[in-house]
Amino acid sequence: MKSSKRRFARGLAALFAVTGTPGIASTALSQGWPGKPITLVVAFPPGGDTDTVARLYAEKLSAALETPVIVDNRPGAGGLIGHAQAARARPDGNTLVWAPSPLVIAQHVLKVSPGSTFDPVGDFTPIIQDDDIPLVLVTSPARGFKDVAELVAAAKQDASLTYATPGAGSPMHVVGEMLNRAAGIKLVHVPYKGSAPVVADALGNHFTVGWTTSGAVMHHIESGKLVALATASPQRLKSLPSTPTLIEAGYDIKLTAWQGLLGPKGLPQDVVTTLNRLMNNILVMPEVVSHLRSMGIEPVGGTPEDFARRIAGDNALYGRLVREFNIRVE
Repeated sequence: MKSSKRRFARGLAALFAVTGTPGIASTALSQGWPGKPITLVVAFPPGGDTDTVARLYAEKLSAALETPVIVDNRPGAGGLIGHAQAARARPDGNTLVWAPSPLVIAQHVLKVSPGSTFDPVGDFTPIIQDDDIPLVLVTSPARGFKDVAELVAAAKQDASLTYATPGAGSPMHVVGEMLNRAAGIKLVHVPYKGSAPVVADALGNHFTVGWTTSGAVMHHIESGKLVALATASPQRLKSLPSTPTLIEAGYDIKLTAWQGLLGPKGLPQDVVTTLNRLMNNILVMPEVVSHLRSMGIEPVGGTPEDFARRIAGDNALYGRLVREFNIRVE
């Protein structure tokens, strides 16, 4: 009994050390949460950016709560399978989900089976948007393009030019079609299965340009093996200060991907409040900020309400754009 009390006290102390607000933390813990290991569902395979960042946060949360936070990879169908399973989990705070932007895109572009159906707005409890992931347009130096204007001029003369993305229906696919429409060009979409093969073929000059996340290509840009023509972010990136935005190139286009922490619908408010405060404090830890920025990822943070608005806004935005561009993946 004394041992249990000591463990409880240590867990409380560790949580207060991160949150700095004992009242919020004690409410959740006084009701027995977490009480057992927490499962963090990642609806994508091990080894990718989403999985890597999820494991970073799982480690930090485990230390703060003195409770194991175990990453559970449930890949398949563009994230639909894992996200659907997480949505149906018991809303007790012991099953959470680490989700990227495809949470709100996949159902608009994929043929969804009954078992994988969920509402990204109504079937989850948003906890925090952890980061923004910039999208970068890159090309091989062998192509000779120095900026978007040169690419557009070439595309108007040659209808065979291509743009690659990590997959049909991805944010990169959407932004590629947005540029096609805004510039009056028809770059041909070449979908890959993930960022790694896009980067490999960009280095090999196998397509004209490619859209990918900044972290996947940062060191290749720095080494001169790839050229960054533009980003789709609202402002220039700190990590790529000499690369203009599409807005600066004359096109009113801004789009970023994101990642965030959610729970099933009905997650207790005290658990949401505690996890949000924990994550906001983890997001300013120097080692976390450094790790994220080395991957080209910008920490965000904020309230559950902020994240709920982002999810609802992106769900409406992608739904509209997918219909306008007639993007479908069978």
